[in-house]
Amino acid sequence: MAVNPLKFLREVRTEVGRVTWPGRKETAVTTGLVLGMVAISAVFFFGVDQIIGLAVRALFGVAGQG
Repeated sequence: MAVNPLKFLREVRTEVGRVTWPGRKETAVTTGLVLGMVAISAVFFFGVDQIIGLAVRALFGVAGQG
């Protein structure tokens, strides 16, 4: 199968022209939502980690050692 680099570049340029790019507002809203979800996830997993840590320390009786 022969590949023509010039034809490929023309097709890429055509496809890029068809893409619907998000506007500034949509990008800002999406970024805010992603950052918010990351923060919520971080708090959730921190809490779960603390609870599991307490349970493991209580199970093995090593509370206060580290």
